[in-house]
Amino acid sequence: MDVINNWKIVLLLCLTLGLAPFLPEPHVLGKLKWIAGGAKGMQFMDWFDALLHGFPYLLLLRLVVLKIKRK
Repeated sequence: MDVINNWKIVLLLCLTLGLAPFLPEPHVLGKLKWIAGGAKGMQFMDWFDALLHGFPYLLLLRLVVLKIKRK
């Protein structure tokens, strides 16, 4: 079975890599707030970090769209 098409693995990635580190707030939320606030001071590493932590959610969104298209 393809890993990127496996719901369980994608959800596990969202809950681990997507949210880590968990405290004081999930990392991806902090990056999204920073970007929504204008992304002032963000450097390449910050953008890469946002992409890395956001990628599992892109995979999840992809699975949802494919599921809807099939119906």
